[in-house]
Amino acid sequence: MKHFAVIQHSYSEFLGTLEAQLEKRAISYSYFRVFLNQELPSSALTFDALFLLGGPMSPLETDKYPWLTQELQTIAAFRKADRPVVGFGLGGLLLAQYEGAQLQLEPYHNAYFTTAHLGPAGKGDVLAEAVAGRKVMVWAPGTAILPPGKEALLVDDAGRWIAFRPDSGSMSLLFRPEMKPGLIEDILMEEDREVPEHIGELLEEARRLWPEMQQTTDQTLVALVRELSLMSERRKPRVFALKVDTGEDGSST
Repeated sequence: MKHFAVIQHSYSEFLGTLEAQLEKRAISYSYFRVFLNQELPSSALTFDALFLLGGPMSPLETDKYPWLTQELQTIAAFRKADRPVVGFGLGGLLLAQYEGAQLQLEPYHNAYFTTAHLGPAGKGDVLAEAVAGRKVMVWAPGTAILPPGKEALLVDDAGRWIAFRPDSGSMSLLFRPEMKPGLIEDILMEEDREVPEHIGELLEEARRLWPEMQQTTDQTLVALVRELSLMSERRKPRVFALKVDTGEDGSST
């Protein structure tokens, strides 16, 4: 059975609308809640893919959140093991950072709705062409300047990248296909959570666009499955049972 590792950075930001889509495809997943000091995956070889979810902190805030550095090491392990890696929001920035992007703290609450447009690398890309022309919610803690040689699959109304492909097995998205109005409401309820000043407007827009957002989520996942071969089960290490020899009297040796 296909099994994904999912790194979660806050109580409220989980796979959201993607959970049902993965379960429908017989894909199981395990959450690694680093914000609760849970350990990151010990081996990439026991999973078929890695998902890096959104979160409120910047990848640059390693002094407050030292596990951000460890997360880059996890990305490296999955990439070395030839496992697909997908990042949303904060996860997308971490993947960009791993590729050598120049991160910026401002705007710290980089959250807005935009129409997705094909970027320089978008023509012919299944995900880019599936999402182009649709309204999407971008939400990430800061921004990033892509490294030389990397071009955007999708850009926003101002021409800023919101999706790029680090390599054939990875996808970095600043827009949030897993988002739903209820998830935004949960973020509002999180204790001590800093939120954008216009979060009320974002919530209202999400409610208004909810049917379209659901369609965009479906098309995004279908494209990710196809482009990253997410339905292909990777070879995993065998699990060996410990055989215990017993003596004639039934005692173990």
